[in-house]
Amino acid sequence: MAKHLEIGIQGEQLAMEYLIEMGYKIMLRNWRFKNLEVDLIVMDGDTLVFVEVKTRSTTDFGEPYEFVDVRKQRRLIRAAQAYILKHAYSGEVRFDVVAVTNSTHAELTYIKDAFWDS
Repeated sequence: MAKHLEIGIQGEQLAMEYLIEMGYKIMLRNWRFKNLEVDLIVMDGDTLVFVEVKTRSTTDFGEPYEFVDVRKQRRLIRAAQAYILKHAYSGEVRFDVVAVTNSTHAELTYIKDAFWDS
């Protein structure tokens, strides 16, 4: 497996463990719809949360969360809309980002309400 894929899988695992510690219920990991994917779908109380996990080995080119650009946000929103329609969900929804820098030791930054569906 390619090194960048291994780093991504490790980052997702760390993010999932962190969210579980925070009391979130993991619903799905790597949910796919056509060419769209959501890294983690979790419940925070009564709120359905779509979580994008960005992992980088260094911050030489920027913080991992800086790579969740407008294009990526739109793709996540489309995936969330598909999930909501498929599951007939009608409650609160939120988009969060977990940024993991995995150099000598993993550093995790959690951004709650990182962006909104406009």
